[in-house]
Amino acid sequence: MLKEFKEFAVKGNVMDLAVAVIIGAAFGKIVSSLVNDVIMPFVGLFGKGFDFAGLKAVITPATETTAEVAILYGAFIQTVIDFLLIALSVFFIVKLLGKLKKKEEEKPAEPTKPTEDVALLTEIRDLLKAK
Repeated sequence: MLKEFKEFAVKGNVMDLAVAVIIGAAFGKIVSSLVNDVIMPFVGLFGKGFDFAGLKAVITPATETTAEVAILYGAFIQTVIDFLLIALSVFFIVKLLGKLKKKEEEKPAEPTKPTEDVALLTEIRDLLKAK
């Protein structure tokens, strides 16, 4: 069973998937930082200091003995914006890679060089034609 697991774990597809998940998680952090640190301040600026993260619906206000119970729908809006930006970024990356792959496929293959035997025979043929 250990041998089968080892064969499964080191197959190319499993390793590719693991790399994709790790890169995807790192990419998600980058986009989240972009949204939180770059885009949302501009949204707040245009919204006269409006901050999505602070939006909430208080169900039970905080008292001396209990914590506040609230629905943090602002955090949900922030998460939706993160998702949309990540999806948009991935879409553009896939689109760019598709264009690059298409250009690569359209590139004509270089003609193969004839072997030494064929080149020598062609030279002999040309000399015989010249005489």
